[in-house]
Amino acid sequence: MDVQAWTLLGVFLVVLVLLAWPLGRWLTAVAEGRLPRWMAPLVALENGLYRLAGVDPQASMGWKAYAVALLCFNALGFVAVYALQRLQAVLPLNPAGLPAVSADSSFNTAISFVSNTNWQGYVGEATMSYLTQMVALAGQNFLSAATGIVVVIALIRGFAARSTNGIGNFWVDVTRVTAYVLVPLSVVFAVFLVSQGVIQNFSPYQEATTLEVTRYQQPKVDAAGQPVLDAQGAPVMEDKTSSTQTLPMGPVASQEAIKMLGTNGGGFFNANSAHPYENPTPLSNFFQMLAIFLIPTALVFMFGRMVGDVRQGWALLAAMTAIFVVSVVVVTVQEQQGNPLLTPLGVDQTASALQPGGNMEGKEARFGITATSLFAAITTAASCGAVNGMHDSFTPLGGGVPLVLMQLGEVVFGGVGTGLYGMLIFAILTVFIAGLMIGRTPEYLGKKIETYEMKMTSIAILVTPTLVLAGAAVAVMAEAGKAGIANPGAHGFSEILYAFTSAANNNGSAFAGLSANTPFYNTLLGIAMWLGRFGVIVPVLAIAGALAGKKRMAVTVGTLPTHGPLFVLLLIGTVVLVGLLNYVPALALGPVVEHLMLWYPK
Repeated sequence: MDVQAWTLLGVFLVVLVLLAWPLGRWLTAVAEGRLPRWMAPLVALENGLYRLAGVDPQASMGWKAYAVALLCFNALGFVAVYALQRLQAVLPLNPAGLPAVSADSSFNTAISFVSNTNWQGYVGEATMSYLTQMVALAGQNFLSAATGIVVVIALIRGFAARSTNGIGNFWVDVTRVTAYVLVPLSVVFAVFLVSQGVIQNFSPYQEATTLEVTRYQQPKVDAAGQPVLDAQGAPVMEDKTSSTQTLPMGPVASQEAIKMLGTNGGGFFNANSAHPYENPTPLSNFFQMLAIFLIPTALVFMFGRMVGDVRQGWALLAAMTAIFVVSVVVVTVQEQQGNPLLTPLGVDQTASALQPGGNMEGKEARFGITATSLFAAITTAASCGAVNGMHDSFTPLGGGVPLVLMQLGEVVFGGVGTGLYGMLIFAILTVFIAGLMIGRTPEYLGKKIETYEMKMTSIAILVTPTLVLAGAAVAVMAEAGKAGIANPGAHGFSEILYAFTSAANNNGSAFAGLSANTPFYNTLLGIAMWLGRFGVIVPVLAIAGALAGKKRMAVTVGTLPTHGPLFVLLLIGTVVLVGLLNYVPALALGPVVEHLMLWYPK
């Protein structure tokens, strides 16, 4: 990495901590119900809504009731998003006259946005009306993000509680997180994005005259719309010219704000954050990266305050940051050195700069290799999925880093809520392993970790690898799965592995060489997204309920300190070994083989 890359990384981390520290205090206040007096009118309005809904805000739910409420809430969200897509042709705010979305694509997209995955098998500006974008997709950006946050709040309450049966009230938690955290932050960030040039309007799509006439060829079709073939069976091509370009419009800034802050990642446009209407300047790019990590980092500080020991939060943050920095270094170095096959003649391939300028394929010239590599690491360390470059065009090991970050469970900062509760699951496993080594009953934050907690921890850790590997295996064996591969060999396998890793870990980014907008992939990836989300949330809530019912033990000389360097190293080792070990054979068949073929073609 050069000086520019190190400077950008250093400034990013410093600004991140400075912004996340006060936000962590506010999140703690919201989670504990300690709202300031000036918010009394809002609290009164909130209580009025609870009365209308028949909800007792003072009633604390057990983990099963909390889980049922959460699952029902998200199931209703799925139905609403699916219905809006299927009916958008007859609904307002559709100036482009877009038709209804197909059943399989609607199914996939509804699950995608409800599960905070935001996998997009469609072209946004050519598929979704303004109403669908705003109400269905942006709406779920708020609600799915709130769902992740309330789950980690419930788990933290389990650690902090002193023998109680409840872990909080789901309806109160989801309301307050949405109204007092996500909405205000999104309003402020949306205004900033508009100031940078992100569009926000309801105008119809605009026709612009281009400076030059574009000449191209396309297959000739007959009256029935079928391609015309020559004597050899090849399509007959015809010359075409174009002097205009359609510029899509829409309420972009409002969706872009929660897309980043909620680690959702679903772009208004197909090009996502590489599109100048979504991400117009280097400054907007920098703050979009900050927005992805802002709430996950603040939640770590909230964790330390809620359990009564801020050092616990700093320990988790240290482990996350160490893995993240290593990942950024690897991906940046790989992209800066470029492709050895494009090394100029006469230049030694062991030289520090192989491909002049590095691997700029698939990267925006506005941002360059450094900012694009950092963005790729951030968006896949978090469960975001927003991209400002084409991950499919990265070098094998450069593209392997985003893949590995997702396979670790996206616990390196991670998504809003999901990253922290994933890291806490690994922390439980870490103290269990340490307890086995010294022959002592493991405990974490004064709570004994016993058989039940370890069973739930095992389920939470194994759900996503099972979905990824089983889904990828089905796809490479089925004809419908292989039909979507545009690149044969190791890279094609990497595309499939990336797709299922992204879906099951609720990320949403893609190696875009895979044609996944088919009934086969829409259905299979939809199932992986749903189970990857709620198959982890339910055992996490079960752990929260079990911990809440236990008394907190006093610290003794035999207690493993969980705030020092030793625990940080143990936690990093557990995350890397346990989180990644399941995927080693698959990675060997994909990015590793591709890297060896690239550097040692003979």
